[in-house]
Amino acid sequence: MPAGRPGPAAQSARRPPPLLPLLLLCVLGAPRPGSGALPPEKPFNISCWSKNMKDLTCRWTPGAHGETFLHTNYSLKYKLRWYGQDNTCEEYHTVGPHSCHIPKDLALFTPYEIWVEATNRLGSARSDVLTLDILDVVTTDPPPDVHVSRVGGLEDQLSVRWVSPPALKDFLFQAKYQIRYRVEDSVDWKVVDDVSNQTSCRLAGLKPGTVYFVQVRCNPFGIYGSKKAGIWSEWSHPTAASTPRSERPGPGGGVCEPRGGEPSSGPVRRELKQFLGWLKKHAYCSNLSFRLYDQWRAWMQKSHKTRNQDEGILPSGRRGAARGPAR
Repeated sequence: MPAGRPGPAAQSARRPPPLLPLLLLCVLGAPRPGSGALPPEKPFNISCWSKNMKDLTCRWTPGAHGETFLHTNYSLKYKLRWYGQDNTCEEYHTVGPHSCHIPKDLALFTPYEIWVEATNRLGSARSDVLTLDILDVVTTDPPPDVHVSRVGGLEDQLSVRWVSPPALKDFLFQAKYQIRYRVEDSVDWKVVDDVSNQTSCRLAGLKPGTVYFVQVRCNPFGIYGSKKAGIWSEWSHPTAASTPRSERPGPGGGVCEPRGGEPSSGPVRRELKQFLGWLKKHAYCSNLSFRLYDQWRAWMQKSHKTRNQDEGILPSGRRGAARGPAR
């Protein structure tokens, strides 16, 4: 070996590292242009509820671009507002892909701060902080045992009864209820808001001979003296019932209309119709209003029956033949 020339070991030590592994690391490790890989955006739309005032379930919406082709981890954090350390929720995906359940060890009568952190290998983002009191986000299961039945022979009414959710018996709060109903061949629901805290209601102004689906839901309020309402429960399972068919045929059904020479009952009927319309619109679940309504209906049926007897109209709509004195 010539003097002054480094040996093979020295040449190997001076040789620069191969470029191919470094290039592969850069190409495979970094997101490609146009791949859509981005740091996460902050989550939003956090909502939380409690079913027993001891737990809390929350869900949220990811940022506008979702996970942007990179796996993103989400962590729900919470702490007491004025003191205490950060806590991390551990039971994820309980009511969907972006949700978490805190089963216990929550305090009442003090607000919590709740937020969500999103992280991937390009960065992290944190949602806005949601401040809430457990007592303000209480909800219940839907009312059980919903029963819908006819109201005697009244062809335009149905009676709805249900049982208070079991949670109302365990805690010091009441509930208000909503009812919604629709006809069998429709997807449009009509909501009755003024049910208050009753567990029964009578629906009026319905179509005779029609099948209706009815649902009930519950909103707790007055929890330990709180002035805020809770969160509406889910709707109960639909319960079906039908109204009786009308026994009064429409025009052309064979019933004789009042003779023109008789005193007209049109104004009375118009006033009655207006009165009943007001009841149906403003007093769906008022017991007093429905007692008045039933009195009006009984009076109408009685007067209608009396008039038919006086005129000799048979139930089928035909006039009875006048009979002479018996021989």
